[in-house]
Amino acid sequence: MNCLSNVRLQVTTSIANNSFQIWKWCMSMAEKCTHMRQLKAIHAIYITLGLHRNTYAVTKLLDFCALSNSGDLSYASRIFSQVQTPNTFLYNALIRAYSSSPQPKFSVNYFHLMLKINNDAAPDGFTFPFLFIACANGSLEVEGKQIHSWVIKNSLSASNAHVQTALIRFYAYCKALDDARNVFDEITDIDVIQCNVLMSGHLQCGSAKEALSIFQDMLGRGVSPDEYCVTTTLAACSQLGALEQGKWIHENVMKSEWLESDIFIGSALVDMYAKCGCIHMASEVFESMPTRNKHSWATMIRGFAVHGRPELAVSCLERMQVVDGLKPDGVVILAVLAACAHAGLQKEGQFLLDKMESLYGVAPEHEHFSCVVDLLCRAGRLDDALKLIRRMPMQPRASVWGALLSGCRHHNNVDLAELAVKEILLVEDGNEAEEDSAYVQLSNIYLAARQCDDARRIRRMIGDKGLKKTPGYSAVEIDGMVNEFVSGDVSHPRLADIHELLDLIYLDPDFSNLI
Repeated sequence: MNCLSNVRLQVTTSIANNSFQIWKWCMSMAEKCTHMRQLKAIHAIYITLGLHRNTYAVTKLLDFCALSNSGDLSYASRIFSQVQTPNTFLYNALIRAYSSSPQPKFSVNYFHLMLKINNDAAPDGFTFPFLFIACANGSLEVEGKQIHSWVIKNSLSASNAHVQTALIRFYAYCKALDDARNVFDEITDIDVIQCNVLMSGHLQCGSAKEALSIFQDMLGRGVSPDEYCVTTTLAACSQLGALEQGKWIHENVMKSEWLESDIFIGSALVDMYAKCGCIHMASEVFESMPTRNKHSWATMIRGFAVHGRPELAVSCLERMQVVDGLKPDGVVILAVLAACAHAGLQKEGQFLLDKMESLYGVAPEHEHFSCVVDLLCRAGRLDDALKLIRRMPMQPRASVWGALLSGCRHHNNVDLAELAVKEILLVEDGNEAEEDSAYVQLSNIYLAARQCDDARRIRRMIGDKGLKKTPGYSAVEIDGMVNEFVSGDVSHPRLADIHELLDLIYLDPDFSNLI
């Protein structure tokens, strides 16, 4: 394809000889495209020969335009518009392409177009998975529910596992977990992928206990877990502090060689044991892993940090290079900085922040600065923390100012607290969760400084804005059963017993020593 005119001449000359060979050649050239310049040249030949209106011929062009990394989605739409009777494949290609694009709404538009004006194309099992992905990515919950109704009306979900999985994923992504569970419960023969999607949805929404319940239900229905399922379940155990259930999963993992050697399961086990208070078990699992990656090292370092072993955390920077030949990345360095912050290692933390780019080729991000700001604030060096923020090479995010605000709370620095809140509100304009957290902390700082009028003013502002503080949450595992406690919750089945015990502790502080 050196020159378009030469190619056209070659094709025209060949027409009289063998039209089938021309067709075959055009199809072959379309399949060999590697960039849009080539495709546009072939498209011009299609138009010259009248192939641009042939549905099958156009599929080769549109497939590249819509689905290739080197394609052009808007050009694919123009090709589609020239086809008089698009088939299901053409519609599906565009629905799939737009589902992960910045304009997922177009996927829904093409679906409605398919239903409205074309009797030769009908949605099939490949249409809906990407259609529901589009609804999830575009926050199109209403449209997704309407499409779900259409699916039920046309009996397309009862026997199609891909459509069922897509529905669960859509509702989980929209945080409509009850709807996701209803779809799941209606499936006669569930598979492990559907369980994974539902568990992940609950875990991301903070419902770790429900995620564990789904795992147990899955085992009860005879579905064998895969590595993703085990990793998700261990993450749920980590969130809940469910050590006994985590140990049970570990014991079962040991029975499967392919699971035991999985690097992600190994890292999840390390994380679970560390968060459940068993740092020795976390270290034992980590050292026994046949292969480790940077994520594994970062997980172990975070465990050492939480358990007050900063020297082991810092030593991992050199160990991972010597033992596994891995160079620390930003995540690993952040874990080490967190260890320094927990232990008050000011010199080590500041040195690592200043030298991380020259030593490891990793430029500091907001999270690294936030960690060192926290480190300085813990040491009472609020002014130095502010100087560090001022010399950041990028605009500080709310996490950085939040670290300073937390330091102000511990050291009752009202002036810097007011500055930090002002900056947080500027950076996170419209983010109610960040506003709420900042105002609540400022109110507490005012109270600690005996500025009650200011504290009341902030509390009144919180009420006027309709902001709500995220309730406190805790969980404890007793005899393999996870008990959850939420501030202000009155639905706990043993609420009366809990209050009775709290009253005894309140009346006699020494009573707690007898428990």
